[in-house]
Amino acid sequence: MRILVTGGAGFVGTNLIKRLVTNGHDVVSVDDYSTGDKENHVEGCKYVEMSVVDFDRYHELEFSEFDLIYHLAGLSRIQPSFKNPTHTFNVNTGGTQKILEFARKTNTKVIYAGSSSKHHDPYQSPYATCKYLGEEICKMYKRTYNMDIEICRFYNVYGPHEVIEGDWAAVIGIWRRQIRDNQPITIVGDGEQRRDFTHVHDIVDALLELQTVKTSLDILDAWELGTGMNYSINQVADMFVKYSGCKKEYIDDQYGNYRETLRESDEALKLLKWFPKDRLESYIKGLYEVWD
Repeated sequence: MRILVTGGAGFVGTNLIKRLVTNGHDVVSVDDYSTGDKENHVEGCKYVEMSVVDFDRYHELEFSEFDLIYHLAGLSRIQPSFKNPTHTFNVNTGGTQKILEFARKTNTKVIYAGSSSKHHDPYQSPYATCKYLGEEICKMYKRTYNMDIEICRFYNVYGPHEVIEGDWAAVIGIWRRQIRDNQPITIVGDGEQRRDFTHVHDIVDALLELQTVKTSLDILDAWELGTGMNYSINQVADMFVKYSGCKKEYIDDQYGNYRETLRESDEALKLLKWFPKDRLESYIKGLYEVWD
């Protein structure tokens, strides 16, 4: 298949493209490198530097034919969205509409990366609102234009190529950077908030399974991609202490910080035969294990 991956130089996109190229697909990436990295480029993939916000202006792609679009591009963190809600809306909501309009004109299937933040107050942050609106636009296009669109909700993804620098790093990436720089790892609030940490390889497995799946909104509105178990931030911090010898430091809680994420339904397990694994401690151990 000829496949377009938006956000292809980012965390999930890089892991996905590695598998797509290995499986023999013709892959094109679109990324503006605001959070992606050119060091993530995979041999055999064509990379186009542009933002999804400008997607409707890129004529070369407008006349290309794709069998499938993985729409992974987006600003993926809560706290940075408070600083720039307009940019968050333009990318996460407006950019999604432009991808869907391209797909409508070219009759292309779309797999959209939503967010588990949908299950909390969607108006708690610009990020949550804009990802929620992205889902709603997907549903509108799917129903109004009878398009083949699948929505996936990711839960606290971690693994190879995760971001460790800047505002876009998630908790595990932040701690990796702090340990590298000989700093204590910072725990937000009381650390008792719980997260469903899902390894990126399991996310990619599900994304590949969805290539040939077509569901009705009357049956399923989105695929919930989480392990179905969660850890407190304190528990995860203790794993880092155990394997890296780092120190811990508590900092003030942050607005928009959810108390818990946990996979909301089992449809992916039942219908995709998708069985994610709890790899968190082994992953952390592998980061700091010294081989003889």
